[in-house]
Amino acid sequence: MSASFIGQLPHNSSGMSHSEWVLDSGASHHISPDSSSFTSVSPLSSIPVMTVDGTPMPLAGVGSVVTPHLSLPNVYLIPQLKLNLASVGQICDSSDYLVMFPGSFCCVQDLQPQKLIGTGRRENGLYILDELKVPIVAAAAAATTIDLSSFRLSLSSSSFYLWHSCLSHVLSSRLRFLASIGALENLKTCDISDCSGCKLAKFSALPFNRSISVSSSPFDLIYSDVWGPSPVATKRGS
Repeated sequence: MSASFIGQLPHNSSGMSHSEWVLDSGASHHISPDSSSFTSVSPLSSIPVMTVDGTPMPLAGVGSVVTPHLSLPNVYLIPQLKLNLASVGQICDSSDYLVMFPGSFCCVQDLQPQKLIGTGRRENGLYILDELKVPIVAAAAAATTIDLSSFRLSLSSSSFYLWHSCLSHVLSSRLRFLASIGALENLKTCDISDCSGCKLAKFSALPFNRSISVSSSPFDLIYSDVWGPSPVATKRGS
């Protein structure tokens, strides 16, 4: 089991506001003592957290932090800590991000759209974040895995479920009809309402909000999708 580490806590950080975040290259994980800034916290006590001198830190949980100027997923909640730490390593691991420290300020750039997602300033030898917006949804989606075990057929799977899968997840009523006329030999019916494949395949999008825009003639109302500039140049260089 790997442990999470916190860099040496600076002595000049005692007067910092509880809402300020330090961009720290010595921390292996985002860490905050302020439970009020978390949108949700999940219990997580199996991972040891300690400072560089070996001092253990009790871990209360993990969750996402969202404030008007900052959003970070997968943040450790450690009430014993005295300040908020944004891990440079975790930021770089979460996506194709570049963290730069050009002297008197710092910035975080998303290399794919070449967009600046975070800025900060240097005060008393520390880099204090003014803003950092790491997408919560994208990170959560990347961290979420789908259990595919229910899709796998095995010797323990019922004959009814085997035929259900072989016939493109046909309805139970159709399978029972085929069994009743002897088309599937002596097939014993069973409950397949918990089939994960059927549940995922039948997901539908939520309805759109009712539009209040009214047009009486063509081109009164125009929708456009503006995109650019493209990060890849065309053959003519534009």
